Amino acid sequence: MARKMARSIVELLKEKHVFTNLSAKDKNEILSILISSFSDEASAEELEAIRKAVYEREQVMSTGVGKGLAIPHGKSPELEKNYGAFAVLETPVNYESVDDQPVSLIFLLAGPSAGNRSHIKMLSRISRLLNDETFRNKLKKINSSEEILQLLKRREQSRFGV
Repeated sequence: MARKMARSIVELLKEKHVFTNLSAKDKNEILSILISSFSDEASAEELEAIRKAVYEREQVMSTGVGKGLAIPHGKSPELEKNYGAFAVLETPVNYESVDDQPVSLIFLLAGPSAGNRSHIKMLSRISRLLNDETFRNKLKKINSSEEILQLLKRREQSRFGV
């Protein structure tokens, strides 16, 4: 039975998937922490599918999109729903970004291959929300997962009416 797809970014995220002041030394450690945050709702096989899809996508081209932001993502036929995680890093890290600048905000998205339209819509929405420098700076100053979720929710509602 297929699960209901999230219609908004905030529906994807739970407090346990949102990290403030995350300390990580590199891209691999960040991805590992974010993917592991799904361990209580995803099976070991689903976690491995997420890991494989995200790392395969990174090998094609870095998902460091510039402006201190990375949006690692991937799709797998083994997934039935979308997964999302967000982190504000304590110290920016090299992410092989398109602008060669270190990354301090990471939004990970993984979902089913069959949900391509939903996946692209979510990627686009994440990108548009986080493209605003003032908004990114507000996120960096927040020290609680709950406050980040509230800010994302307000911003998403004002931008997309969700």
